[in-house]
This record gives sequence, C-alpha cells and structure tokens, in this order.
Amino acid sequence: MKQFKTIFTTAGSVLSSILGVLYIPTLLMVICNVIDYGTGLMAAKYRDDGTISSYKSFRGIAKKVSMWLLVIVGAIIDQLLLYASHTVGIELPFTFLISCIVAVWITCNELISILENIIDIGVSIPSFMLPIVKYIKSQTEQKVHIDEIKESEEE
Repeated sequence: MKQFKTIFTTAGSVLSSILGVLYIPTLLMVICNVIDYGTGLMAAKYRDDGTISSYKSFRGIAKKVSMWLLVIVGAIIDQLLLYASHTVGIELPFTFLISCIVAVWITCNELISILENIIDIGVSIPSFMLPIVKYIKSQTEQKVHIDEIKESEEE
C-alpha cells in the first residue's frame, strides 16, 4: 500500500510540474471522464434499449480518449502562440490558456452527462445543479467567442 501511495504521489507531482496551470483542469476532466463512463454504464439499463454492448462501451472510451486529444491539441496551439509571440518579442502572461479553456469546457460537458445519467437512474438532483453547470459551460463559450471567418475569405 505504501508503494502505491509513493507511486501515485510521484506521478501526481511529475504531472503537476510538467502541466503547471493545466494540471487541475486536466485532472478534473479525467476524473469526470471516469465518473461519466461509470454512471453511463449504470444508467444504461434504465434507458429505452436497456442494454450495454461492447460497441457502445468501446465508442464511449474512444470519445473519452478523443477529449484528452482535444486538450493536447489546445496545448499545441498554446505552445505555437508562445513560440510565435516570443519570436516577435511579445511576452504573453499565460502558458496554457487554450488548453485550460478546452479542459474546462469538456469538464462541463462531462458534468452535464453525469447529472443526466444520475437522473436516468432515477435519482433526484438539486434543481440548481444542472443549470449551474450549463451556465458555466455557456459562459466559457461566450468569453472565448471568436467571430467566425467568412466563407468567402477561406475560398
């Protein structure tokens, strides 16, 4: 047990030092991924088809891994922005802005899914929980809203 604790603490420390400000949002996202997968499995028998298939399970795992990849893509964009800004002599006050926003947005999606799974199981949730998470998600989207590039400019 002591070895497990040592390994867990060491891994957490290494990840924290590598990821810095991105550590907590990523950790919360992964925890929510696991909880969502578990509550999804539990809720499956309460839904219309009431079955759990290996195809659906594999698809769910693939979606979770793809979410992690989105955070990695965000981190790559962050590093490109930092490199480009340093090249022209501009110091940016952040390191992992895009990837943190992506991780927060994904975590909100996962929290919404967890709450919906719990509702499907038949458990009542406090009436304020789902609206709060949806509000946080919408605020994240609104704060980062970038005007779309016109299609004519792309062509």
